[in-house]
Amino acid sequence: MQPTERPHILSLIPPMTQLNVPYPATAYLTGFLRDRGYPARQADLAILLVLDLLSPSGLGTLREAAEALPRKRRSASLKGFLNEFPRYLQVTGPTLAFLQGRDPSLAQRIVSRSFLPEGPRFSALDHYLDDGSGDPLAWAFGALGLHDRARHFATLFLNDLADVIRDAGDPRFEFIRYGESLAQSQGSFAPLAAALAAAPSLVDASLERRLLSVLAEDMPQLVLFSVPFPGSVYAAFRMARSIKEKHPDIVTVLGGGWVNTELRELAEPQVFDFFDYVTLDDGEKPLLALLEHLAGSRPQEQLVRTYVRTAGRVRYIHCGEPDIPFADTGTPTWDGLPLDRYLSLLDLLNPMHRLWSDGGWNKLTVAHGCYWKKCSFCDISLDYISRFEAINASQLVDRMERISAETGRSGFHFVDEAAPPKALRAMAAELKARQRVVSWWGNVRFEKAFTPEVCQELAASGCIAVSGGLEVASDRLLALMKKGVSVDQVARVTRAFSDAGILVHAYLMYGFPSQTVQDTVDALEYVRQLFAAGCIQSGFFHRFACTVHSPVGKNPAEYGVTLHPAPFAGFAKNDVAFSDPGGVDHDSLGRALNKALYNYMHGVCLDDDVRGWFEQRVPRPRVKRDFIARALAL
Repeated sequence: MQPTERPHILSLIPPMTQLNVPYPATAYLTGFLRDRGYPARQADLAILLVLDLLSPSGLGTLREAAEALPRKRRSASLKGFLNEFPRYLQVTGPTLAFLQGRDPSLAQRIVSRSFLPEGPRFSALDHYLDDGSGDPLAWAFGALGLHDRARHFATLFLNDLADVIRDAGDPRFEFIRYGESLAQSQGSFAPLAAALAAAPSLVDASLERRLLSVLAEDMPQLVLFSVPFPGSVYAAFRMARSIKEKHPDIVTVLGGGWVNTELRELAEPQVFDFFDYVTLDDGEKPLLALLEHLAGSRPQEQLVRTYVRTAGRVRYIHCGEPDIPFADTGTPTWDGLPLDRYLSLLDLLNPMHRLWSDGGWNKLTVAHGCYWKKCSFCDISLDYISRFEAINASQLVDRMERISAETGRSGFHFVDEAAPPKALRAMAAELKARQRVVSWWGNVRFEKAFTPEVCQELAASGCIAVSGGLEVASDRLLALMKKGVSVDQVARVTRAFSDAGILVHAYLMYGFPSQTVQDTVDALEYVRQLFAAGCIQSGFFHRFACTVHSPVGKNPAEYGVTLHPAPFAGFAKNDVAFSDPGGVDHDSLGRALNKALYNYMHGVCLDDDVRGWFEQRVPRPRVKRDFIARALAL
């Protein structure tokens, strides 16, 4: 690379992330780099890989792989696929076109239940209630929900095919993750190295074909891998290996959310057999410094938050230069991504829950970081949360207008940790002043600032849904978590959103330090009442995980737990095992919580005693059955 040459830069989204929209990291980087005068483009290998696997040639390769397996090793999914292969080959392409919005007329045939071959995933339909019409989904879609009903059937069909890919092509494969266990808090690089050294699977071969095709379009000098989740790490390393084998002169750089949380103590030299540089936290400033270094105008010692390998050892270099202000990072661009080829899926029928996989949302942030940054379970010591910066409403709406003009879509998903109420109100006022029609949703804290009047303002600006953390639904544990909210406050705030016509999703947690069986039963009773009172329409219970970057991980004695860190051999480090002296079987409780929540989201069993969900005998709830009703009356 000549000192004055501006390198061609390619930013990649590795499989697997999402299938309905591109993950936004490359859009941010590409927009920023173009604003700075760099020739930059981007590609989403997740959607390209799936479409390749489900193409006629991909299906034929899958059939060959399935037929090569002994009959006794063929799963029910594989048997059905082989038995009905001509139908799969005939209908998969049209079904993809339907999910891409290119052939809506196919809905009539899909809902007939005679068009698509139905594999094991369709057994989920047996769990829905029949309202007497003979149609178990009538309660969900009614007489006019034909299109949504068809998308649900088409999603089940694709899930059957995902099982076929996993059983015949690669046991690590899923539509939203790939080889996740190889990267999730793996202290040693050895498991991932062994997987990468093995012969490529059917999925790996498809991925390499798509990668080399993308590279050939306009051969870059620099390839950036933004890796957000553990389930996209394996594919990123395999692609980087292919680049090093086929095009060794290309410089490869690894960054993204997974790197920022898991590789903060990176000391494994083998990583640099795949990547020339690894950067931490927001990528804009490290990339500018790296580009100047590669052009010969900045010494290596002046890099920013960057790992390199020197003389066989890993070095971390950070000269201390400040980050690019959030206001100066520019507007994301989705130029170059195949927005018309993403798949609008309908997995869960709950109207709020489906937003994550349904529709082509423009992803954007209202502000950088979290304005609260106190929650004891959260990685508040990391930059993406700890450094809070906001922009004015005029600049935010300018970005929205520019993105909408580019994508042709007016829907926005704000991906903030918690969007600030003040910023949202200002945005709503700016949208009103400009008479802009948009739809938007995002994550918030259920705090007092969201009064009924404010919620009405947000709804008028286009807010259709919000998600927020109720976590353990226990005032004692909420205080220990430093959430800054109480259960009765959450009830009033969520009801204000719901009364404004805004759907509400609650993030819920179990297994927090010192949480007892009684706490868990009480929490479920609170949640039952919130659903019954129409305060929330959707939720998700996840098991508390202690991370090394959270207050619990940094000060375990304060929370009464003992940490049991796994051996660390220089690679990934984030989740850490711990023991709680309470000795509660949270796994068993979690099964009950998720079963109850699934039914509540479908409006089922909202009046039943919550104890009926648990496998073991549990105490009676201490919460009065009218607690939420009384809180709402205040």
